[in-house]
Amino acid sequence: MPKIDTFFNPRSVAVIGASTHPDKLGFAVVKNLIEGGYARIGKVYPINPTASEILGFQAYPSVTDVTDNIDLAVIVIPYPLVPDALRTCGKKGIPSAIVISAGFREAGQEGLERELELVQICHEYQLRLIGPNCLGVIDSFTPLNASFAAGTPPSGPMAFMSQSGALGTAVLDIALAGRLGLSKFVSLGIKPMFLKSTC
Repeated sequence: MPKIDTFFNPRSVAVIGASTHPDKLGFAVVKNLIEGGYARIGKVYPINPTASEILGFQAYPSVTDVTDNIDLAVIVIPYPLVPDALRTCGKKGIPSAIVISAGFREAGQEGLERELELVQICHEYQLRLIGPNCLGVIDSFTPLNASFAAGTPPSGPMAFMSQSGALGTAVLDIALAGRLGLSKFVSLGIKPMFLKSTC
């Protein structure tokens, strides 16, 4: 499978930071994977060190505790923990990751240093990365909703990609209202310029 395909048609998805609390983004991502239809065709692995089950799926303390291969990791944890989580994904052999967590370049010098650490990890492990600080990825045909959007838009012929979270949210709102069909939706987040060779 070409590595970019693991963003849109993964055989399995791990949600690092999956939550049992409905007001958390980690809950929303798992819920969208289920309600968007992905859980019927692919494997969902909630990653949470303190939960045994999330939305009916067995939870795991770490991706290293999952015996199967994982194609895509969605990371939704506090920013100080993201580099170690991404490094663990690399060691596990996960080819693609989406970092929804904020707190990087937009947060000043310390955030930029954390972002550069993510870049270094991606180069070291040949990881493909979308984010950080993004809404996630949706493919309405797979179907895959690896985002914290309010739902899954109807399928359509147009794909949409945006660095702007505000613009992305506006387009999703239009689509969810039934006025626009999307094949794919990609929120790039910060989109580090340094990742040209791995994105």
